[in-house]
Amino acid sequence: MAASSALSPSPSLLPSLFSPRSHSHPDPCLSSLFRLSSPNASPWHRRHLAIVSSTTNAREAYGSNDTKQKILESYGLDPSDFISERSRRSRRKRRGADNAGKGEQVHQPPETSKPPRATHKLLQVLGGKARRKKLLSPKGMDVRPMMEVVRGAAFDILQVAGGCPASLRPGRWLDLYSGTGSVGIEAISRGCSEVHFVEMDPWVVSEVLQPNIEWTGFLDVSVIHTIRVESFLEQAEHSLVQQKMFRTGKYRSFDYISVTPPYTSVNYGTLMEQLGKSPLVGEDCFILVEYPLKTSMADSCGHLVKIADRRFGRTNLLIYGPAWAQKKRTKKAFA
Repeated sequence: MAASSALSPSPSLLPSLFSPRSHSHPDPCLSSLFRLSSPNASPWHRRHLAIVSSTTNAREAYGSNDTKQKILESYGLDPSDFISERSRRSRRKRRGADNAGKGEQVHQPPETSKPPRATHKLLQVLGGKARRKKLLSPKGMDVRPMMEVVRGAAFDILQVAGGCPASLRPGRWLDLYSGTGSVGIEAISRGCSEVHFVEMDPWVVSEVLQPNIEWTGFLDVSVIHTIRVESFLEQAEHSLVQQKMFRTGKYRSFDYISVTPPYTSVNYGTLMEQLGKSPLVGEDCFILVEYPLKTSMADSCGHLVKIADRRFGRTNLLIYGPAWAQKKRTKKAFA
């Protein structure tokens, strides 16, 4: 052992260790660190001299690792051979706990803030009273308004199907996922008496949708619902069960419903099934749906049938309506 080889050549340095008194009352420091060999023992039959002491006294006298390190160094020993790595980690942990709450601040890298959202005027109303008026829309891809060519074709189909090619048949319009409000504003401009806008983004409502409605002068015939579309439909269905606010309040049925959601954020099958059962769909309602390519759409939505299904690049336009509107379009096609 390292301790035996270091102390055996000079037993006179520790005379008290090998006396009878030291055997019964040894040094508590050395007893907790190593065992010594008797200097008088033969090299072939060396006996270990056990140094017995109270553990409590040793801890009280030499409890800290710093004290042990000094004693070991005074005898020419390497403290790393006797003080474990666990003790060092525990000491560092205790020092960290002692320093906690003493005003030390941990400097973290600053978070990269998102650039502020901005708007521009790239859209316009295509027909009716507010024709050619510019509309605000957000920069970037947060909100994807319906393309003007798609919007123009949709209203042309609705006007012909309703029996009035020059203007839209009067009625109430529900604009789901309204965003900029371009579809609902177009509906008011072409003859609708009232439009309800459903948009969940408060920033879009305050910075885009409401300014567009005010700019076009349709604020008195518009209602904005800042809520998720799914929640809006659930509330309407729940009100029907309770027989409250149906056909007398904000959940009265509509004559037109536009559905222009973010392509990747909805399940079209689930959404159209929920809408087909909703009390918001009137008896002679028209539903306008914008959907992406490679999306399977049903031939009917509740009691409504497919009136038109057209493709515009990567965008498809589907319109459901009453059966009489489909027959009218069929007769006109053969005429």
